[in-house]
Amino acid sequence: MESATVKSAIKASYFSIVGNVLLAAIKLVSGFLGNSYALIADGIESTTDVFSSLFVLFGIKYAQRPPDENHPYGHSRIEPLITFVVVAFLVTSATVIAYESIINIRTPHKIPETWTLIVLGLIILWKEGSYRYVLNKSKLTNSSSLKADAWHHRSDAITSVMAFLGISIALIFGKGYETADDWAALLASGFILYNSYLIFRPALGEIMDEHIYDDLLEEIREESMKVKGIKGTEKCFIRKAGMEYHVDLHAIVDGEIPVREGHELSHRLKDHLRKEIPNLGHVLIHIEPTNYEH
Repeated sequence: MESATVKSAIKASYFSIVGNVLLAAIKLVSGFLGNSYALIADGIESTTDVFSSLFVLFGIKYAQRPPDENHPYGHSRIEPLITFVVVAFLVTSATVIAYESIINIRTPHKIPETWTLIVLGLIILWKEGSYRYVLNKSKLTNSSSLKADAWHHRSDAITSVMAFLGISIALIFGKGYETADDWAALLASGFILYNSYLIFRPALGEIMDEHIYDDLLEEIREESMKVKGIKGTEKCFIRKAGMEYHVDLHAIVDGEIPVREGHELSHRLKDHLRKEIPNLGHVLIHIEPTNYEH
């Protein structure tokens, strides 16, 4: 059964897919009719956004498969892998936009139509709103692939802003500035590549089990001390997999208590941590006796 967190992530993915399909069609048609390659480039990116959002949706659903014999920790590692796919789409769209921009800069063409600015203005507002909505969902769900999808919306907003500026320059200065929107599209491709790196780096850290969870570590130590019988904590390792955090914690207990009591304490601590701290997955407690040197 899907949790509220997963349902929220899936809802955000469907939102992205439907929005990108509609915007891709609007941009491409407006670009062709309005003589604006920057708008066409924008539409190309939105088309790739549709496919990347579909991958994100697939990844979120696949990650919910229960653990099995071959995957005892579940299937949530697919999330950062899907993020890499989304980054690949971003890089591809940026490359296509840059290539086509250079071709169009060298090819004489008409000045874009004035009404394309209205279309772009509405698109910018929609995409920025979409970015904030999906990014908020990614923070609530701890989904790296959803965060990548949010940045796809922001990249789309950036290309739209560049297109708006380019077309404005072409319209204001007239003849001789027909390629202003093409230069804008070329500049936007650079922004997309930079954002691709910003998305890629955290996902790589997740795959490599990089420790970047100091706040969560401190919270785990504080909550552990609330369990009666826990004298302190030692090592604590945290790794993120999909929307969950897996924890290995060394807890210190009285060295004179029976093994059975130490075992029961570890289970009480595990249950307490999973109850008080959201999004914890597997929690492994290793009991350390007081005054034990190792």
